[in-house]
Amino acid sequence: MQLTRTVKLVSAALLALGAHAAQANKADNSLNIAFDAAPATLDAYKESDRPGLALARMVFSGLLQKNQDTGEFGPAIATGYKFVDDTTIELPIRRDVKFHDGSVLTIDDVLYTLNLVSSEGFKARFQNQVAWIAKAEKVGDDTVRITMKTPYPLALEMLSENLPIYPRKYYEANQSDMGAKPIGTGPYRLAESQPGSRYVYERFDDYFGNKPAVKKLVVRVLPDANTQYAELLSGGLDWIWRVPPDVAKRMEKTPSVTVKSSSIMRISYISLNPRADDGKSPLAKQEVRQAINYAIDREAIRKALVGGASKVINAACNPAQFGCAADVQTYKFDPARAKQLLAEAGYPNGITLDLVISAPPRSILDAAAAQMAQAGIKLNLVEQQYGTAMTNWREGKIALLSSNWGSYGIADAALSTSNFFRGGPDDQARNPEVIKYLEAADTSVDRELRAKNYAAAQKIVAEQAYWVPLWNHSLNAVQAKDLNFSVDGDEFPRFYKATWN
Repeated sequence: MQLTRTVKLVSAALLALGAHAAQANKADNSLNIAFDAAPATLDAYKESDRPGLALARMVFSGLLQKNQDTGEFGPAIATGYKFVDDTTIELPIRRDVKFHDGSVLTIDDVLYTLNLVSSEGFKARFQNQVAWIAKAEKVGDDTVRITMKTPYPLALEMLSENLPIYPRKYYEANQSDMGAKPIGTGPYRLAESQPGSRYVYERFDDYFGNKPAVKKLVVRVLPDANTQYAELLSGGLDWIWRVPPDVAKRMEKTPSVTVKSSSIMRISYISLNPRADDGKSPLAKQEVRQAINYAIDREAIRKALVGGASKVINAACNPAQFGCAADVQTYKFDPARAKQLLAEAGYPNGITLDLVISAPPRSILDAAAAQMAQAGIKLNLVEQQYGTAMTNWREGKIALLSSNWGSYGIADAALSTSNFFRGGPDDQARNPEVIKYLEAADTSVDRELRAKNYAAAQKIVAEQAYWVPLWNHSLNAVQAKDLNFSVDGDEFPRFYKATWN
């Protein structure tokens, strides 16, 4: 019902506004953006939501910078890097980097930041970003040496943007100040702020890297999607994102805006808990789990309800990630085969299961439930908030969980397959053979060895049907016609790349 109302409102806006849209801010070189939720904090080490982290990446810089097109790591605050051995990396630090308050970054700021955020007492929001660091120390006048606890193949990923360097004096005085008045070395500085509603960023003229083409970013928090659509079409906004496929399709017909659909790292899935109900659930049987996989026509649902640049996936990872195998067992829609497997498992009259929806639109799971009913699998759909659902899943209270996962935007199976099947809190399968393979892959810097072990683990996961891998997401953004800008595959909009025609 809500979707229909939204489409009608967009249609009305299109009819009313026609070609009289936007690009009003190209003249003063400012970019007007809307997010649907306010960041909890602007401290990059304490924030968890994507919009807040995206804003943090405008303000802060890391030691390295990853080329999102090639995957190569280049200089940023550090001029380069050198692996001394499997657990030691050295990075020379630039001497011409300034913070937004005018102070010059020193190696002391680097050591302070890395040692602080990796300490247990700091409680960084994402532990995988920092927990691999044993210590950071000074080597010579301008080089930092980082010692890892064990070989960590994602070290360069984390040193690139995920670990921003903070000014010691400012952060040491009062950490909470960083949440409202961030001071970094990034391409933009926060110039004005109305917490929870409006943030203005200005180009930082002393930025050490290439200066952004757009001088000012005005970020507004507009929770109501229809307000965003109306403002975009009237010229009050230049860019909005996470636009539903049906709305994006209608906006494609408007000459004054452009719809950009980007393939991103996020994937959707249904997790099957073989230990549900103390192992007494039908899901304890491999045949039942495989029957569920055969009972869902993933491509039909993707085509009808997801669209864009999305593609069906088969393994428990995004095919764009290193270590994501392509040759695992697949399950083509076959309700007759699903029925046969249920009968072989001792359920000739079918089964009934609860499926908790924590993230994907309800309409997708309604479609899946209708397909599965053809195979004798009745689903009771239960909607829960994401946090509640994940808590219940980790406590083993959920049989089937539908959700999505972004891997923190990092293209490595260590943050997808291993997150769900290496014996951690999200792993309800706890297959010792899978865990062994993933531990070997996650603690080696030998890419060939890592790929081999990820493939072995993913084959078992697929054969045992612990998951129903669904598809990778496409992200729809709608923007002013004269704006050149696209969201990168890691789902971070880097506004410093934006230009005007």
